[in-house]
This record gives sequence, C-alpha cells and structure tokens, in this order.
Amino acid sequence: MLHLISNKMTCFHFFKKQKQTCWFFLRSSRKSLFPHLHGQLLTTVVEDYEATCWGCGVRLLLPSYSTVFKCGWCGAVTKQNEQKSDNNCLWWRQIRDRCFVCVLLGFMLFVICGGVWAVYPIVFSTSYLWGILHSVITVLLSIATISMFSLSAFSCAGTPPIIEWGSYPIVGQGHLDNYTFCHYCSRPKSPRTHHCRTCGKCILDMDHHCPFIGNCVGAANHWHFIAFLISAVISTTYVVIMSAHTASHIWPPLTYTKSLGQISGTNGYIAWRELKEISLAFLNSGFVLSTRGIVLVYLFISNVSVDIGLSVLLWQQLYYIYEGKTYLSHLSSQGGDDIGGKDCKNLFRFFGCPYSVSKYLPIRSSPKKHTK
Repeated sequence: MLHLISNKMTCFHFFKKQKQTCWFFLRSSRKSLFPHLHGQLLTTVVEDYEATCWGCGVRLLLPSYSTVFKCGWCGAVTKQNEQKSDNNCLWWRQIRDRCFVCVLLGFMLFVICGGVWAVYPIVFSTSYLWGILHSVITVLLSIATISMFSLSAFSCAGTPPIIEWGSYPIVGQGHLDNYTFCHYCSRPKSPRTHHCRTCGKCILDMDHHCPFIGNCVGAANHWHFIAFLISAVISTTYVVIMSAHTASHIWPPLTYTKSLGQISGTNGYIAWRELKEISLAFLNSGFVLSTRGIVLVYLFISNVSVDIGLSVLLWQQLYYIYEGKTYLSHLSSQGGDDIGGKDCKNLFRFFGCPYSVSKYLPIRSSPKKHTK
C-alpha cells in the first residue's frame, strides 16, 4: 500500500516537472523564434458552428464571431443578434396621428368655409363674373386638396412582395438575394422595404412616416402625397392673395396721431417715425375690425406660415425624387458619392410622363432610377 502511494507521488511530481519544462520550452522558443511578438498575447482559434438559413433552410458552417451572414444559395441575409424589441408606445403614436389628422382636416374645412364666408361677399359685390370665376377655382382646389389628402392618409402605403420561403425545394437560387427577416412581421423583408413601428408593418419604398396624414409615405401613396403637397401649396397661396385683396377693401381707414409730412429730422429718423406711425395706425384700426376682418387676418397669417412649411417640404421631396432616392435611403447613404444618380428622368418617371417628352430636354442619362 505504501509502495503504491509512493509511485503515485512520484508520477505526480514527474508530470508536474514535465509540465513546467514544456511551459519553459514554449516561452523560450517563442522568444527566440518570434522576438517581435515578445510581451504580446497569443490569438486563440475560434471554432466554427452550424447555423440554419431562414430563407431556404440550408445549414451553414460559420465562425462563432460572425453576426451577419449571407446565404450562398438563396442570398438571404441573417443577423444573429437581431431581436424583436417591445414597442410600448405604439398606441400613443397611433392616437397622436389620429389627432393630427383630425386637426388638419378641421383646419382645411375652416379655411374653405371661413374663406367663402369672408371673401366671396366682397368678391361678388365687385363683379358677378369675377365671383363665379373664383368660385370655380375654390371648388377645384378644395376637391383636389381634400381628395389627395384622403388618398395619401387612408390608403395603403405599399406592401412588400409576397414570396415563398423556408425550405430548400421551394426557394430557388438567388430568389432571396439581400432579403432580411423582419422579426416584427415574422416574414421576409425586401431590400427596399422598411418596417414602420408606428404603423406596425413593413412598407415598400418607405420614404418617411408623416404624422399629419397618420400614415407612411411609400410606393403606393407617394404620388398622392406629392400631389397633396402641390395642391396644398397652390391653395394656401390662393387664400393668402384673396385674403389680402379682400382685407384691403374692408379695412378701416388709418388715423395717424401725427401727420407724416410734419415729421422732420434726419433721413433715418424720419423713416423710423413714419414706420412707427403706420404700425400704430394699423393696430388702432385693427381694434375696430368686424368679425369678417378678423377671420381674414387669421387666414392670411396662418396660410402664410403653412405655405412656407409646405413649400420647403415639397422642394425637399422633389429633390429626393430627382436624386432617385427616398428620405430613408438618403439618410443611409449620407457621405457617399452618388452624383451619377441625379437625373430629371426620375421626375418624369415618377409623375408618369412618357419618355418621348424627356428626349427634347437637356437631360443626362444615369443608371440609377427611382423605381416603385
């Protein structure tokens, strides 16, 4: 028994000594063979693991550090660390959009009804034919604005194409090229598709989510949204002109506290005093305005501000279409050289104009297009 224990102790000391000898040999050989690596850590070899492609079901052998990979058969892109996050603010965003839509509809109805009540009695008193002409213009602009707003707000923004996926016999080679998997909708998402967390669904060619229409701007309603912006800009400009024209006829006469011709002094002092007297005269006359005049003042100020905001938005949208992009694709490609994508043919293609019109214009060709 004692002999067996002594043999075990001898073996233990032997292996311990051999282990120290091997470790010393590795350290010395590393210093001698790789002197430039002295003091640095050695890299470890990472083992591969098996993963399954969500598109075609093919098993792939991938390194463990790979978080994003593309299937060599169907072309589907898989993100290992992508997880579905909880969206607790969905109901709040939907209520906010509904409130914005109601406020905007109420504003448009107020502008139409208030403008007709305040402007057209004065217009018809000037000339009967003039009043009929403006009545026709008002009806056309009102129908165009409200109909385009309704189509862009209450129609589907665009759904991605429905394709078969999940198993190798069904999915062909390259059928899911650059497709990703949407964990919110639990189905494939095409490269030109984005998931809107407010609407709770994927939108094809999504430009942005507009809270004022309570809907996304995508492939199906982008044209209606641009038409709504154009008709709204024309309508607000028309309201501003008619409000100013009508207010000039019903505005009370200005009464000055001091005659403008009696102001003396330097040129700058005279200009300042005259501007002050005119402003005070406008304010004093504004206190005796009728209800029709107050409505005209509100229509003028509100439509000027709305017209400026819509004009900037319309110009931005038309520029993105000219570049062959959407707002989201513009954000994702910032800093890149994409000058070749700018082409006026994108505008003609977006509005449905025939190519025979564009060949008479000085337009340069470009391989990138704004497709829907």
